[in-house]
Amino acid sequence: MTECLFCDMGSGKTPVDKLHDDDRVFAIRDIHPRAPVHFMVIPKEHIPSAVDIGQEHGPLLAHMIQVANRLAQSEGTAEKGYRLALNVGEYGGQTIYHIHMHVLGGRRLGPEG
Repeated sequence: MTECLFCDMGSGKTPVDKLHDDDRVFAIRDIHPRAPVHFMVIPKEHIPSAVDIGQEHGPLLAHMIQVANRLAQSEGTAEKGYRLALNVGEYGGQTIYHIHMHVLGGRRLGPEG
């Protein structure tokens, strides 16, 4: 495998300020926020894209959503709502090929892409 920024962050090789860190996932703020609240939940296991997810990843995805929900609550955006998003491939806006879930909130989000 080639160098992966998110793998390095998850392992501690690249220091980063984490909102959450456990044995399976970590969460960080997006460096280019698209909403007042914008963070990412990232698995420590290297999975390049959502197209690489298998049935065995079900518990990991559920854990990612649970962490996103808890952090949305602590960030004050859970009551009015927030968006969970996975970017897939070039046209989907994926720029780092290590799956990560964006959590956006803090304002009304439109349907536009």
